[in-house]
Amino acid sequence: MPRISPLNPADMNAEQRQFHDNIMSGPRGSMGGPFQAWIHSPEFADRAQRVGEYCRFNSVLETRLSELAILITARHWTAQFEWFAHAPMALNGGLSADVIADLRERREPTFAKADEAAVYRFCTELYRDSAVSDNTYSEARTQLGEQGVVDLVGILGYYALVSMTLNVFEMPLPDGIAPPLSP
Repeated sequence: MPRISPLNPADMNAEQRQFHDNIMSGPRGSMGGPFQAWIHSPEFADRAQRVGEYCRFNSVLETRLSELAILITARHWTAQFEWFAHAPMALNGGLSADVIADLRERREPTFAKADEAAVYRFCTELYRDSAVSDNTYSEARTQLGEQGVVDLVGILGYYALVSMTLNVFEMPLPDGIAPPLSP
């Protein structure tokens, strides 16, 4: 049970209802994850979801790279819903099952692709040190381009926000789904 009360559409004010309808009719099609919490602040919710829409659907990064960054974030925060939702997307986007399993178990994966290794090093270093070294930045810029590095930072920031929301408000997994991540 989440810490914040879920809203039924019939109980929503006009701004909440508009946010709800926009999410349901958009590419996500679901009010799962952080949206049931964010809807309590509909202007924030709308602004945040627009950033998320760019990060998830319009970034210059290939899906396998953005999903890699999302999984690193989910594992960093132990965000169960985020992992549950994005591990299948990562696999469908071309990230290997072995890499996904290693991330889940907090093992450093062996990457076959240089761009994946660069994303991993960038993300893990940023989360560990709150900064990245010149070498890590240069490697990411070489592999992703400058816009790619900006988009990567945006993805990390957005999904850290999502993870914090999921964890603070204890947003549940769907019924019958066991938590996929160990503490």
